[in-house]
Amino acid sequence: MATILRDWSYRYQWLYDGISGFAALSVGGETRFRQLALQGLTINSETKILDLCCGSGQATQFLVKFSQNVTGLDASPLSLKRAQQNVPSAAYVEAFAENMPFTDCEFDVVHTSVALHEMQSEQLRKIITEVYRVLKPGGVFTVVDFHAPTNPLFWPGVSLFLLLFETETAWELLKTDLAGLLAETGFEVGEPKLYAGGSLQVIQGRK
Repeated sequence: MATILRDWSYRYQWLYDGISGFAALSVGGETRFRQLALQGLTINSETKILDLCCGSGQATQFLVKFSQNVTGLDASPLSLKRAQQNVPSAAYVEAFAENMPFTDCEFDVVHTSVALHEMQSEQLRKIITEVYRVLKPGGVFTVVDFHAPTNPLFWPGVSLFLLLFETETAWELLKTDLAGLLAETGFEVGEPKLYAGGSLQVIQGRK
């Protein structure tokens, strides 16, 4: 059960950015955090990338450094307005992640950063299926999100963060085999890479 801090963090971008930056220190800072999901991928200026649930464009801002074909998708008009101001070089689409207005096999890479924990279980499955649909054969779905800490020392910090800023769906994700869901959908998935005492997982699934 989140507190009013959750609402404030979405209402005030300076607060959201501050929280995100502080959390990223656990993996070496914001730049390092944004690089985690793209490790091992070949991306050039023509690579067509979808930043799924892009929010205010924090990850989008990093992705446009690699490709001139980045699209951000989010269901929040306010977030998209901020993203357009923050990263005007990307294109933006207002839509729900489980019902994307894109053709089959449209993107080379779909990236989502700390967003899937916001989704209910059935919604999460629909989103993964949609991502599989819009990816080209050989395309990659990159995911960064919460994971149940493997180091007990990280549990108090993670628990406090989820209590203050997240809802029950985030707690549910800690019990979910996210890589397994991707594999069930048809993705070729390697072992998730864990960071910050196991509290952060990075998954790459190839269609």
